[in-house]
Amino acid sequence: MNEQEIERLFKTGRDVVQRDGLLLDERRWDEWLDQYLPDCVFWVPMWNDENTINDNTDNGLSHFFYESRKGLEDRVVRIVSGKSPASSPLPRTAHLVSHLDFTAPPTVARMKLRVTWACHVLFVRGRAQHVYFGRTEYELVHTDGRWRIAAKKVQLQNDDIPSLLDIYCV
Repeated sequence: MNEQEIERLFKTGRDVVQRDGLLLDERRWDEWLDQYLPDCVFWVPMWNDENTINDNTDNGLSHFFYESRKGLEDRVVRIVSGKSPASSPLPRTAHLVSHLDFTAPPTVARMKLRVTWACHVLFVRGRAQHVYFGRTEYELVHTDGRWRIAAKKVQLQNDDIPSLLDIYCV
């Protein structure tokens, strides 16, 4: 793969990742869900101690672990329907993404990348603000003429959660 192709894939990956946050911020739930493959994995592991994050979905604790888009769809239904008291009224968010790089050589069909991110959250009910931040690993797959998210693993760096943590905060 030549340098131009790698640069094109890099820009595409950046666009997908930035769109992921933008769609959450704009509460465009159907478009956000459509970015994820039906068999995607969405995982936000917890820290085991000060220096070690959980690396096992079977034996370790997680803030979130969805083995398919169905779990994300169920969560969105609860958020949108008002059946999630913690998310009513829905906090306002602003996702910022930086330091994107590949974690493996990309191909025309698949790329793995990581980003550093921050999400500013305004909890409207209490007028409180919090910033979540961390690193995220994405696996993107080219299918049906477009890039979609096959896996998203979020390493939440500040897991001191003031009131709530939900999918729109990461």
